[in-house]
Amino acid sequence: MGMAGSQFTLAALATTAVPGLVVTGTRTLGSAASGDYESAVLRDAEGSALAIRRPRNQRAEARQSADLVAIRALSAGIRTRLPFEVAEYRGQAPIGSTRAIVTTYVRGTHPTLRTLAERPALATAVGRAVAAVHQLPTSFVTDAGLPSLTPFEVLRSAVSVMDRAVATKLVPAPLKERWEGAARDQQLWQFTPTVVHGSLGTESVLVDGDDVTGVLGWGELRLGDPAKDLAWVLAGRRDVFDTVISAYEANGGGRDRQLAQRARVHHELETAQWLLHGVQVKSTEVVDDAVAMMHRLVEAVHAPSATPLQSVSPETMEIGEVEQLLSSTERRHG
Repeated sequence: MGMAGSQFTLAALATTAVPGLVVTGTRTLGSAASGDYESAVLRDAEGSALAIRRPRNQRAEARQSADLVAIRALSAGIRTRLPFEVAEYRGQAPIGSTRAIVTTYVRGTHPTLRTLAERPALATAVGRAVAAVHQLPTSFVTDAGLPSLTPFEVLRSAVSVMDRAVATKLVPAPLKERWEGAARDQQLWQFTPTVVHGSLGTESVLVDGDDVTGVLGWGELRLGDPAKDLAWVLAGRRDVFDTVISAYEANGGGRDRQLAQRARVHHELETAQWLLHGVQVKSTEVVDDAVAMMHRLVEAVHAPSATPLQSVSPETMEIGEVEQLLSSTERRHG
C-alpha cells in the first residue's frame, strides 16, 4: 500500500472517529516509514488541523493509552494556565487489534540541544514552560488517579536503578561511590512534589522561533520530583542549563535549593537505565554504548570544573532509612 493509500486509510478512520468530520486534505506527519506510529495531519471543513495516530506496536499502544488518560485530565481550565498548546482528544476508531486516536494538531518542530544553545531566548521560553507545568494545581492529577510520588519514593526508585546497574558489575567504582553518596544525602531529597510532565526532552517539546508552541507525550504525568523535568537539558551545554534554570526560577519554579543537583543525579542515572535496557534486551551494542557513556561521565566528574552531587548546604545528615535501604541491597548483591 503506497503513501497515499495509508493516508487515505487514516483519513477514512478519522471520519469514523470524529462524527461529522469532513476531511478536506491530508499530509503525513513525521517520516511515514519509521517510528512507532503511522500518523497524518488532516484539515476539517472549518480549516482546523487534526492529527491521527495509529500505533504500530504494543509499546506505542501502551504509550498512546497513557497519553490519552493524561490529556483528558488536562481540562480546559488547566490548559489556560499553560503558555503552550496541548493536543486535545477528538475521537478514536478501532483498526485491527488496536485503535487510531484523533487529536487537535499542535504546530511546531522539535528543537535540538544545540538550537537551545544558539537561541538563549528559546532556552528561556523552555524554563518558563517547565515552571508553568510545575505550578499547576496538584488536585487534578490526583483526581485523575495518576501516580503521586513522595520524595522517599523518588529516592527509592533512584536507588533501585543504581543498585540494579551496580549489580551488573559494569558501573565504574567512582560512579558507584558518587551515586551512593547522593542517595545518602538527606537534604538532596527534601522537596515538595509538584505536577511533573515526567518524560520531557527534545522529542516532547515543540518550538517555533523563540517560542515553545506545544508539549507532547504526557503519558508520565504525575506528582513527583520537579528536577526530573529539567534533567534532559544537562545533556547540552552548561550555560544552556543555567539559562533554563534562571528562567524557571524567575517564573515561579523551584523554591528548592537542591533542584539542579537532583536534576544532575537523574541525568547521570539515565546512563544506568540505558545499561539496564541493554542487559534486558540482550544487546551488546547498547551495553557497550552505556559503559562508554559511564566512562565519559567518570572523566567529566573528575574534571576540575565538575559539580559534586551532594546538596548545596554543608550540614548533610545521614538518613537512617537510606542507610538501611543501601545496606540491605548491598547484602542482597553481595
